[in-house]
Amino acid sequence: MRHLIGLLLGTEEDWPTAFEAIMREATDGFDVERVTIEPFNLRDKPRHDVVIDRLAYWYYHPREWLKKIAMMDDVYVLNSPFTFQAMEKHTAYCALMRMGIKVPDTVLVPYKNPLDNARYAYTSARYNRSFDLDEIAESLGYPLVMKPYDGGAWRGVSIVRSPAELHAAYDASGEMLMHLQKAIDGYDAFARSLSIGAETMVMKFQPELPMHSRYAVDHNFLSPEVGEEVVTISRLVNAFFRWEFNSCEVLVKGSDVHPIDYANACPDVALTSLHYYFPWAMKTLVKWTIFCAETGRRPRIDLDTREYFAVEGDYADRLAAYRKLADDYFETERYHEFCARRLPHLDQVVRDWVAGPGFDDLLVDTVRHTYPPAEHERFVEHFRGLMTLWLKEN
Repeated sequence: MRHLIGLLLGTEEDWPTAFEAIMREATDGFDVERVTIEPFNLRDKPRHDVVIDRLAYWYYHPREWLKKIAMMDDVYVLNSPFTFQAMEKHTAYCALMRMGIKVPDTVLVPYKNPLDNARYAYTSARYNRSFDLDEIAESLGYPLVMKPYDGGAWRGVSIVRSPAELHAAYDASGEMLMHLQKAIDGYDAFARSLSIGAETMVMKFQPELPMHSRYAVDHNFLSPEVGEEVVTISRLVNAFFRWEFNSCEVLVKGSDVHPIDYANACPDVALTSLHYYFPWAMKTLVKWTIFCAETGRRPRIDLDTREYFAVEGDYADRLAAYRKLADDYFETERYHEFCARRLPHLDQVVRDWVAGPGFDDLLVDTVRHTYPPAEHERFVEHFRGLMTLWLKEN
């Protein structure tokens, strides 16, 4: 039996090329196809077994196609198209706050500028209550972060340390709906974890640096206990919202883990961003895709939120219970047994491919399309060095 995997893509070329190459080498019985966008009859029978989506979070036509094939045909989709409206910080904050996770105190403030809607003036005049932004800020305590409730590529994010900065950030927000959130001042570590199915990679993140340097190769920047907590929180939010391919950002201060962003419909998997971690991401995406297709994993449209909200106990007890719920959802034990039996050769396949000419051609081509000509040689050598390190350590 052959399985067809669909890639629903935007502008990306690097990781889809890598995924296709590794999939060809890893197993027989699989074809990978880049999905085209065209009219579809709601009673059409899809050809795909699994679709990896990187487009429908902003392009509504393919989003509705994904909903149709999941609802009517049981096609497995990474991520669930039914929770895209929750693919914003606000709903995810609410869910984790209810579950007792240490999300910083957050206030949603009304729009600064009137919306482009004929009904806004009447509604605003009748129902909008005046509020004191300074009073809200004082109640949270400086420093603060002002950021859009729905997030996205650090758009509109401001660090606010004074009333003057507060009003400047709010004035600049325009028609963006903003959160005002207590900042974790003097944090010890910024971690970004990338989860693909039942696996998670926690990486040291340096957002102040250029993109090619933001992910530091540091395997010991968190204690084992804190690292496991970051993994648990990442898997928890993914299982809760039925997301399989998502990144989570947390700030660590002392022994406390504070999630600040964990709703990323299109997480960063670019070669020039992940570099050292890119082979892990591609290998894991291949494994999870094959597992979903060959085991007949079916989409779960219901969220079972009450199962999570019913968890009680102290913080450690809750984390353990949430980890079990997440592992049950992702079939973690079955997944690892499947990979050990079905794909024991995959590590070597990925090593051989990264060490070979195909990957180097992809690396050079990606650099040439990403950086200006004067920087090509520098960045080719930079990324070759990181991949040589990965090969040495793996």
